Amino acid sequence: MLASILTGFFSGLPLYLLFQLIPAWLRFEGIDLATIGLFNLIQLPYVWKFLWSPLADRVSPKRFGRRKTTLIPVQILLTLSISAFALLDAKVDIYLIAGLSFIVAFYSATQDIVIEAYRRELLEADELGMGNSLAVNGYRISSLVPGSLALILADAWPWSWVLLSVSFVMGLGILVTLWLPQSEVEPKPPKTLKEAVIEPLHDFFSKIGIKPALITLLFIFLYKLGDNMAVSLAQPFYIDMGFSKIEIGTVAKFSALWSSIAGGLLGGLVMLKVGVNRSLWLFGVVQMASILGYVQLTKVGANPEIVTWLADYFSLHVTSGELWLFGVVSFEYIGVGLGTVALVSYIFLQTNKSLAATQIALLTSFSTIPRVVVGSSTGFLVDSMGWVNFYYLCFFLAIPGMLLLIKAAPWNTEPK
Repeated sequence: MLASILTGFFSGLPLYLLFQLIPAWLRFEGIDLATIGLFNLIQLPYVWKFLWSPLADRVSPKRFGRRKTTLIPVQILLTLSISAFALLDAKVDIYLIAGLSFIVAFYSATQDIVIEAYRRELLEADELGMGNSLAVNGYRISSLVPGSLALILADAWPWSWVLLSVSFVMGLGILVTLWLPQSEVEPKPPKTLKEAVIEPLHDFFSKIGIKPALITLLFIFLYKLGDNMAVSLAQPFYIDMGFSKIEIGTVAKFSALWSSIAGGLLGGLVMLKVGVNRSLWLFGVVQMASILGYVQLTKVGANPEIVTWLADYFSLHVTSGELWLFGVVSFEYIGVGLGTVALVSYIFLQTNKSLAATQIALLTSFSTIPRVVVGSSTGFLVDSMGWVNFYYLCFFLAIPGMLLLIKAAPWNTEPK
């Protein structure tokens, strides 16, 4: 379980760098929303990672084991790539930043392939719910570094120092990897690339049939579509609502952190009681409802009015805007935590332990497509329809995924 939460942390760190810190850096430097929205495309390696995932299964076990042997050099390259951001100027080197972001995304996606396969091999079937819950929580906790600590430091430090501090934390992941315990399941690597590519795909489609398998893939694609779109421009949204770096780095990030951890833990406990399928239904409703909170936040913004009763009672100085920011972000990320842990557990249960790297990479790629490809259009959507209509659109785009639950995860059955 400790290995799950630690690998989750270092898996999430580079993604939050790309998803939160880089957009905030660009926005504070005056880059327009349409350009920032297009930066979602640099996350395409997360979508296409299944193309090179068979190579991870082909690595022969070495001194540290197959997964750790692959993970260590990838993390070294990832750390060096993140540190290279410190050499660039957002106003001058926008194309270089885009290229470097793509490289970071490639190494990060490769790290995810190995970590997810390792966790699938490490955990027994009855441990998947709690193990994935803790991994998701570690993932969310990592957002504190690029999404909170870095923004607070940016108020006093130059951006180059801030970016170097994030790369330093990423480098600690190498030490964690050296410590990780070996999984009891260490399948023999496939002898040929054909075995590494064809067998995992054949196993997945033959296990439940072609039509159910296609429905499963479509469901994984759509389940978090609205939710992913809603948070894809969270940082620029907070800035446009008038919140400061300190408010974003403290109120927004603390809200996201505690609520996503609570959502992940609650999700793991609920799944133990009601199972994965019913959890997907229940958590999906929460995900949808939480999107509407952003609509209310557009009406309040960074309202400076002091909430007198709260300030008097707790001897605090808090504005109406900060209070709404805390509530809306908390509700949203409870839904994010619940939905993510249920979907990850659902994906893991569709896979074969001995073919974990390729199958998990394939399925998680489908869940990533909305965040990357559809998310790249969000800047244009906001420019054309405004924030309020954008969040209503996100709400309605969450409905198709819920309807597919009827076929992909029926209420009274569980995945085998």
